[in-house]
Amino acid sequence: MTAKIFKSIVATASAVFLLTLIMVMGISYGYYSDEILEELKTEAGYIRRGVESFGDEYLYTTSSEKTRVTRIGSDGTVIYDSRLTDEETALAENHLSREEVALAIEKGEGYSVRYSDTIAEQTVYYAVRLNDGTVLRISSRHPSVFSMLFGVLWPTAILLGLMLLFVFVVARLLSHSIVRPINELDLANPDINGVDEELRPIVERLKLQNHRVARQMRELKSKESELVSITSNMSEGMIVMNSYGAVLTSNESAREIFDIESMPKSALSISDNPDFREAILAALKGHNAYYEMPRGERHFTVMITPVVREGVVEGAVMLAIDDTEKEGREALRREFTSNISHELKTPLTSISGFAELISCGMAEGEDARRFAESIHKESKRLITLVGDIIRLSQLDGGEIPYDEGGVDLCIAAREVVDRLSSVAEEAGVTLTFDGESVRIPSNAQILGQMIYNLCDNGIKYNERGGYVKVSVTRDGERAVLTVKDNGIGIPKDNQDRVFERFYRVDKSRSKSIGGTGLGLSIVKHAAIYHNAEILLRSEEGVGTEIKIIF
Repeated sequence: MTAKIFKSIVATASAVFLLTLIMVMGISYGYYSDEILEELKTEAGYIRRGVESFGDEYLYTTSSEKTRVTRIGSDGTVIYDSRLTDEETALAENHLSREEVALAIEKGEGYSVRYSDTIAEQTVYYAVRLNDGTVLRISSRHPSVFSMLFGVLWPTAILLGLMLLFVFVVARLLSHSIVRPINELDLANPDINGVDEELRPIVERLKLQNHRVARQMRELKSKESELVSITSNMSEGMIVMNSYGAVLTSNESAREIFDIESMPKSALSISDNPDFREAILAALKGHNAYYEMPRGERHFTVMITPVVREGVVEGAVMLAIDDTEKEGREALRREFTSNISHELKTPLTSISGFAELISCGMAEGEDARRFAESIHKESKRLITLVGDIIRLSQLDGGEIPYDEGGVDLCIAAREVVDRLSSVAEEAGVTLTFDGESVRIPSNAQILGQMIYNLCDNGIKYNERGGYVKVSVTRDGERAVLTVKDNGIGIPKDNQDRVFERFYRVDKSRSKSIGGTGLGLSIVKHAAIYHNAEILLRSEEGVGTEIKIIF
């Protein structure tokens, strides 16, 4: 600021000096030119009166070193010239085209100024028309304005140098005196007391600005703390990069996901996979990019979104999202679809084959009856399978509402036991129930299906002479349904998968007893529907106990 004020003062003073000098010289030169013209007019008047009184002889008495006298005829021929001999005068060129002569012939008088070849001198011409029509011209040579300027060049340069030196000193003192109060201000804590009146608005603005900056800094720190807290607790990996791919910030999850101890300076160095790098480069060009990244048993989707401001890409944000569960669900969906196709294909093939034999007349009498029984059996199996699939779909979609007033778990369990008593008796299994009344928020149909599947499995996967015990008890404010049997049990390696759809521990036994493979899967989803917990205890050859805690 000091330098700017200093330069401004010097430039202003120099400009004022030069303009003043030019104006003074211009005014002086104009006055000097007017004086010369007046002298020529006066001298021309004297000579005119002498010529008109005494004739041409008077011209020879007017010789002067300062002025040149010329008499010109009305046709432009030179009659007399004080600087030429008679012979030279006779040879002189016609002057009718000269500006001052033409003006004198036309208007009675005229003047003009002509410069020498070097522009160092100028000649002023004044012409007046005499009574006989001839023209009398008086001329005088004088230094030109350029010659005058050159003549005063050195004095002017010396004066300009002295003036500039004076201006430098004054400008430096003034600039320092102007800036000193500003430099002495305490910008962090400006105090209005003792400050010049001119600086009071600046000090007040500084105080207001300091308050705003302090408030904004507090807000920024708070937001930064929130951002750090959010990003550090994110399970997704986050990396922010600039337009050149340099990493600006990242969180701990990103380092864990990409399996690196410290984040490199460039995002392109995170992985040497060409698809990964292409995705980053595409984002830095302004396009959304995606990259599928498997990591052992886990699977991540990397999304890179460009940050664009006013049409210019300023950087990109990379998010690595763990979608292992999604991939798992997709795999389960594919497996479920495949299993459904397989499970439906077997009974449909049997039904189609038996029906074809009957329709072609290849089965008659006892064979036709037996084939019809097989068709009926497979149809029931299909109906049961489709019903289980629909029920699972309803449970997954949360489409089944709770019954108003809830359901008594004890009554629901007793009803199921009563329904399966004949089945258990036929299988040689003792089915018993013991419990107390406890009402829970539920849907009677779903609750009954869950209890039915547990009891039905206990009967099917048992031996003759075995038992299935069903009980309903209280555990504080919680209700507990227990189904215990002494059947074949479940191997420890299979216990984590028995609730999967279509999973069977013993496929041959399951098919022989007509299981769909969806019973325990329905139990699992029904428990989720009730927000209940499933506890499984089983030992191969000893039996199985399943508890549902509501």
